[in-house]
Amino acid sequence: MNKKSLGITIDNKERAREALAFLSDNIGEYEKFKPIDFAQYLEMIAQDPVKMIRNIFQVFHDMMTSHVKRLEDADEQDELDRIDYDCTRLFVEGSENPYFTDRLFANRLMKHMEGLRHGAQQNQIYIFHGPHGCGKSTFLNNMLKKFESYANSDAGMRYEIVWRLDMAKLGEGRKVESVSAIERLVNFIEHPHGDVSKKVTEACISPAFHSDFIEIPCISHDNPILLIPKKHRRKVLDKLVPNDKVKWKIFTEKEYEWVFSHEPCTICESIYQALLERLGSPEKVFDMVYARPYSFNRRLGNGISVFNPGDVPLKQNVMGNQMLQHRINNLFRDSNLINYTYSRFSKTNNGIYALMDIKSHNVERMVELHNIISEAVHKVEDIEENVNSLFLALMNPEDKKNIRDFPSFTDRIRYINIPYVLDIETEMKIYNNIFGRHVRDAFLPMVMDNFARIIVSSRLKPKSDALLEWIKDPSKYRLYCDELLMLLKMEIYSGHIPDWLDDADRKALDGKMWKRIFNESENEGNYGFSGRDSIRIFDRFYSMYARENRLINMPVLCSFFKGVMKDYPKMVPGGFLESLLRMYDYNVLQQVKESLYYYNEEQIAKDIKNYISALTFELGAQGKCLFTGEEIHVTESFLSSIESRLFTEGITMERRMEMRSDVLNQYTTYALPREMMVEEKDITETKLFLSLYERYVYNLKKRVLEPFLSNENFRRAIRDFDTADFKTYDKRIRSDVKFLIKNMADKFEYTEQGAKEVCIYVIDSNLAGKFK
Repeated sequence: MNKKSLGITIDNKERAREALAFLSDNIGEYEKFKPIDFAQYLEMIAQDPVKMIRNIFQVFHDMMTSHVKRLEDADEQDELDRIDYDCTRLFVEGSENPYFTDRLFANRLMKHMEGLRHGAQQNQIYIFHGPHGCGKSTFLNNMLKKFESYANSDAGMRYEIVWRLDMAKLGEGRKVESVSAIERLVNFIEHPHGDVSKKVTEACISPAFHSDFIEIPCISHDNPILLIPKKHRRKVLDKLVPNDKVKWKIFTEKEYEWVFSHEPCTICESIYQALLERLGSPEKVFDMVYARPYSFNRRLGNGISVFNPGDVPLKQNVMGNQMLQHRINNLFRDSNLINYTYSRFSKTNNGIYALMDIKSHNVERMVELHNIISEAVHKVEDIEENVNSLFLALMNPEDKKNIRDFPSFTDRIRYINIPYVLDIETEMKIYNNIFGRHVRDAFLPMVMDNFARIIVSSRLKPKSDALLEWIKDPSKYRLYCDELLMLLKMEIYSGHIPDWLDDADRKALDGKMWKRIFNESENEGNYGFSGRDSIRIFDRFYSMYARENRLINMPVLCSFFKGVMKDYPKMVPGGFLESLLRMYDYNVLQQVKESLYYYNEEQIAKDIKNYISALTFELGAQGKCLFTGEEIHVTESFLSSIESRLFTEGITMERRMEMRSDVLNQYTTYALPREMMVEEKDITETKLFLSLYERYVYNLKKRVLEPFLSNENFRRAIRDFDTADFKTYDKRIRSDVKFLIKNMADKFEYTEQGAKEVCIYVIDSNLAGKFK
């Protein structure tokens, strides 16, 4: 059979060689994980001690802080306890199933991570507990995936001990070791033909069975610095590390306490003592100590082991390596000198041991961890095995009963609550991730956000003691918020202070009140619509109402949820939908007014200047304005014409006189003598002017719709905008409608279709009359 008949050509062979050459040139993993001798390792400590001297807790902390970004000024965050963390890189980027953290959970998580670095970490297990469907498994899997990647990178790399026992220096030369029956059997199976004794002899002198070195990895993945006797470590590090802040940190801070107190594993300690006795020189012993990068591989259980409840525990808890044990015994001529025995906990020592849900077989594993976490020691036959791992677990609330029989365990557990999402923006990100960003295009602005608000409302406690203590009279915000202030709490949980809060309430929101409000979140998010429920409901809603020729609006949303409540009774608080609709109506009315309103800033400023100046004259007098230079005749009609835009409608003459007196008093006692004369401000920069300007603009906007509400042509012109019929309308109406539609798009991100629909909704629902 020729090459052609096999489908093989010279070109294909050449391509194959090129592909192999590419792989050979570009895969450098071997060099990356190549061991270095102890002297090189000490040089690396001198060069970068912080990176080289880290335990699992410090590396995990470094991974978290390097993947989570703080988005605001640190001083303000610490004072108000409302840090904005961006966890995208940690939980979203490169993840098949992204996990979206809300602001509350991100703060809670990062506080624990800071404690992880500085506390007594070895004696704790971190349990992330939350209700079904909150994303616990996705959270942990994504976090462990990022940690594995980080730990195997240059930034997160740590070194572990590996012994390279030099046969020549130990007096063994290239003697042929005796071969065990097991080794002969393995050799016979692999070489069934030929002379057995010849095969065995060849095997014994081949690299597989015999070389110049015996390589023994530390099964507990200990840092090589632990081989330095404890009483000498400070002096060694004193010589290695320059006198700077880093040295002070290593020698004084609790996070580095392990460097001076921990012992190496019993196997490494036995090897060290045996070599010291044989060689008589510590220097010769350290010549056989190497350091290699600690390679993490969750699939193989190296450094990371994750157990599901259904994973059956191994029957064999004590492990070893018979071939390696045989070679060690031959080398040292003593079968009891070095016992290469260990447990499965060794594979994750200085790594992560995680339990997915405390139920079934994981209850047994949790019980087994009781003594290990308390003492950081695990007994393996006669040997005490150090266990310094990061223990993580997931737990549903109902599974707490599985560890109630161990009251002494409770002080070893750090619970970190993972509730359902309580942040509107995060809930929206989940919908966008699952259904695609294009789904927003099917909604009028603010409507999809309100869908998320309805979902989140089911997860909050109806009554907030902190909010009711803060806001003494919730009814004053009824246009913007519900009576129970749940809509306000949602804004606070998202890190926003609403614009509609008055100055007094803003001042009352100090750091203490922030903390009180945030503390309430610890007991929220454990009920209501689950994450799976919300996705299911959104899918159902979107499938029912998404249309190309019409956008989803608020009445449709409210109608849908009133129907949904039949399937999910009492999930949404009573009256919440009505409050949400009222808030939406008020906001959309303001948007239309803002978009329709056109004002001449120069004319407004001139009116206010003339008004302030006029109040310095007697009624009926004539004079020149101090600021505009215009001649003014101070009559009741002149003052009233400006006051109609400054003050509310229907104001009594008595109240009008009080307001004039108040404006004049502010001008003569503060604006003129303090701001203008001392601080040399222009009249337009004074607090009085800015306050009057804001009132003037507000009242103009408030009445901006009045000329159009009774004009049926205006409504029809909106409906016919961008059609042939639009040209038939009066020029002024066309100009007003174009101005309105353009501003709705530019200022509030409406599409042309959305702007038309919402403007007609405002007119048809008589929202201007509703909020008059």
